[in-house]
Amino acid sequence: MSKLASLSAFHGIAKPGRYGKADGGAGVTVIERTDLGLASVETRKGQVEALKAAVREAYGLDLPEGSTVAHGKNVSFIGTGPGQWLAVSATLQNEALAEALAGKLKGLASVSDQSSGRAVVRLGGPRVRDVLAKGLAIDLDPRVFPAGGAATSTLSHMGVLVWREGDEQAYDIALFRSVAASFWRWL
Repeated sequence: MSKLASLSAFHGIAKPGRYGKADGGAGVTVIERTDLGLASVETRKGQVEALKAAVREAYGLDLPEGSTVAHGKNVSFIGTGPGQWLAVSATLQNEALAEALAGKLKGLASVSDQSSGRAVVRLGGPRVRDVLAKGLAIDLDPRVFPAGGAATSTLSHMGVLVWREGDEQAYDIALFRSVAASFWRWL
């Protein structure tokens, strides 16, 4: 039995290189984050406190309440709604993250692997906020959307999850693989 090869959501769509102005420094940089495991985590009825305790013990973090990012041992949790998070890991890639979470949170949360269903890109550079403002209807000013901030929103009619790590000029954007071509055309 042959094994299927995993392809980037942007395979055949996004070509590496320089776009736009030919001179000067890059205003925006784009990096596809293919190194991540992604999993949705949703608390089960009546298990909120037990889930919080299990996550604290397993990953050394308090689950975020609201749209923020909490970093722990090998996993970050991004608040996406009441009792819902997107777990992100650079060390537990693909389905390994969902399997680890399902084992540690058994009976406390429903866990679903999102690694193959979403693409994540990191947009950075001195003009990134200007570019994102053309399609994203949220204020990305660092005073309003600081490092560790997150938001579920739309970007040019595409559902996205946007979050910031430490760099003031970089945003990670998770989107469904099925809209990768539309995202690239918009960008």
